[in-house]
Amino acid sequence: MTADDVREAAAALADRALELPELARARTVAAYVSVGTEPGTLTLLDALRERGVRVLLPALLPDNDLDWGAYTGEGSVARVQHGGKMALFEPSGERLGPDAVAGADVVLLPGLAVDGRGMRLGRGGGSYDRVLERLERAGARPALVVLLYDSEVVAHVPEEAHDRLVHAVVTPSGVRRFRSGA
Repeated sequence: MTADDVREAAAALADRALELPELARARTVAAYVSVGTEPGTLTLLDALRERGVRVLLPALLPDNDLDWGAYTGEGSVARVQHGGKMALFEPSGERLGPDAVAGADVVLLPGLAVDGRGMRLGRGGGSYDRVLERLERAGARPALVVLLYDSEVVAHVPEEAHDRLVHAVVTPSGVRRFRSGA
């Protein structure tokens, strides 16, 4: 994709996501800053903040679990290189602890793909598997939404016993909901 394609896809993704009723009524959204070839998220994060939504961003811990911090604008994130792993953009302010995600009304998840059942394929580090397990243990029931490009919605992804179904996928061209994730 060209730089213009990436910008246009990020704007379209934000427009589609902002149409979700779950985001319209959300007070707190756990999200992430896209990296590499992931669909751009900053436009969406800024739009949520403009609506008065509290946006939480993850910070990778040494054991691959996630801590959380508040996003207060583009200046509130820092690029962090994690050893041999990829560099991530993380909140630069106060850390709120791994359990802060349990207060989110919506969790926006990164992924490599999602299938017709609502099964999400992550990058393999297990960070978001831990988040989803933590939410389940806490009895939290936020809407789980994956942000992807259209080509990343596929017929089938492999699954393991710890994998969880999501409620919806948002792509630049639209939203697809999954009954099984509800």
